[in-house]
Amino acid sequence: MESVKTLSKRGPDGEGVFNQENIALAHRRLAIIDTSAAAAQPFTDNSGRYTITFNGEFFNFKPFRTELENKGIRFKSTSDTEVLLYLFIEHGPSFIHFVNGFFSFAIYDNLKKELFVFRDRYGIKPLLFYRDENIFAFASEMKALLAFGIPRKLDQVSLYTYLQLNYVPAPATILEGISKLEPGHYLKVADGLLEKQCYYQIPYSKNSQPSPGYSESIMKLRSLLDDAVQRRLVSDVPLGCFLSGGIDSSVIAALAASHNPKLKTFSIGYRDEPLFDETRYACMLAKMHGTDHTVFSLGNDDLYENLHQALDYMDEPFADPSALALYILSNRTRKQVTVALSGDGADELFAGYNKHSAEYFLRSKSYLSGLLSLSRPVWESLPKSRNSAFGNKIRQLKKLSLGASLSVRERYWLWAGHSGEQQVQSLLKSEHADVLYLNRKENLLSSLNGNFNSVLLTDMQLVLQSDMLTKVDSMSMANSLEVRVPFLDFTVVDFAFSLPAKFKISPKGRKLILKDAFSHLLPAELLHKKKQGFEVPLLKWFKTSLKSRITDDWLGKAFIEEQGLFRYSAIQNLLSQLFSADPDDSVDRVWALIVFQSWWKKYMQ
Repeated sequence: MESVKTLSKRGPDGEGVFNQENIALAHRRLAIIDTSAAAAQPFTDNSGRYTITFNGEFFNFKPFRTELENKGIRFKSTSDTEVLLYLFIEHGPSFIHFVNGFFSFAIYDNLKKELFVFRDRYGIKPLLFYRDENIFAFASEMKALLAFGIPRKLDQVSLYTYLQLNYVPAPATILEGISKLEPGHYLKVADGLLEKQCYYQIPYSKNSQPSPGYSESIMKLRSLLDDAVQRRLVSDVPLGCFLSGGIDSSVIAALAASHNPKLKTFSIGYRDEPLFDETRYACMLAKMHGTDHTVFSLGNDDLYENLHQALDYMDEPFADPSALALYILSNRTRKQVTVALSGDGADELFAGYNKHSAEYFLRSKSYLSGLLSLSRPVWESLPKSRNSAFGNKIRQLKKLSLGASLSVRERYWLWAGHSGEQQVQSLLKSEHADVLYLNRKENLLSSLNGNFNSVLLTDMQLVLQSDMLTKVDSMSMANSLEVRVPFLDFTVVDFAFSLPAKFKISPKGRKLILKDAFSHLLPAELLHKKKQGFEVPLLKWFKTSLKSRITDDWLGKAFIEEQGLFRYSAIQNLLSQLFSADPDDSVDRVWALIVFQSWWKKYMQ
């Protein structure tokens, strides 16, 4: 099957296909647990009735294996896949509540002619599907679906939203007819009918709940996260840990090192961008816990050399520039290990982003909103850029002053995006702010209310799923590296959302309970440093090595007019701002266009 070969990087260790009557299940294998041929997939049970194709990991499978063996099941392998299949056979779809892991998988019942397709609770592993009157197809990546020859029709609302957020929010995709299965859901396909069921939702209540004690909550968080890390150390291949120098990955690495004294850790430094280099903090943590630490020191040339490879792997427009750094980190890490733990998810659970401070400030200091709104012309008049500390601060103050005049939902949308609706509309030839777009936007923001935890819930449902986890999965899988995320163990997530927001953010700062719970594991200097993201030096490239490609190819007049999507006059205005002394967010907006054009040329032209 041609579609299977498109997933070769996701699974370089083997290929299998199950064919029967009008169904085919295919699998590309990245061997992690039981690397023998006995665990190859698609995997069929002893009776021949049930077949599974499974992407991901089932971390707590061992006690269930023992339980099933006591019931007389004879296993052919030592894999988690086989346990997963027999649990389904034993309990039906409700078995999914037992499974602690990250996954997308399908199970076919050859007797009843039923297909079940599951996705994990938070969308760590992707699952896309397409259905028309003739076929139902699903895959881990869009490129595998496109190999079926399905129609390629641009979803105009997705394009409109993408140009604001720099990614396409789930469950939509950039193409009409292809959808992402929502986290915590499964599909049942039988008798030509498609049913969707929700099996999990983040347990959030907008009403205040009785607060557990803070000290008690610290002890509980320590226990839950340590268990989550320990579960994710099960592997029959070399395993390590990303260590960025931030708090989140440092906590994970410290806990992992306590269970694995030979733990390998990996970080990347930016020798040409000292503003964004945090490797000294990573080295402090590694020294404190005795990990076998490797720093990959990158120059701007290293980043640029990998730019086109990272772009080429994306089968849906995705314009988070930090994906490039993650691509390189994954590539170099994979030379030493097959599995890496990461600190993703902590910012969304415990209020770790700058935007959380801004939102908390406006909610607690609402009387300053008017004054902030009046100050906007000042920030508008000063040069703004992500590529300098001063310029970035001005950019943030401008956004804060603009957000002060908006409703909670409109403010969230502003801070989640890189372009406003009017800016995007000026680029596009046709109108897109229609009922369909407004309904999508409303659904994405429907959880927001007066409780600060609703901001974090929306982050989990929008930013984490469609930006952060998409980035981690695609860039790691492009290098055949499995990345595990202990903060997204459902026991940790459920507990975090049982806590009041005041345990996470206050005038004292962000991620309060996380810092207080694990301060004893972190160097003091790391614990108290300011959060520092990473910005790829796009502006430098746009003005030098990429300039002719931008002006003559991706955003060239002939191509823009032939394509028929964008107004060339608006493109010209955007480029004029980009090359001015006040680029502001034009860098992100141009990057979103470049990524889209690169995708269009490969998949649509």
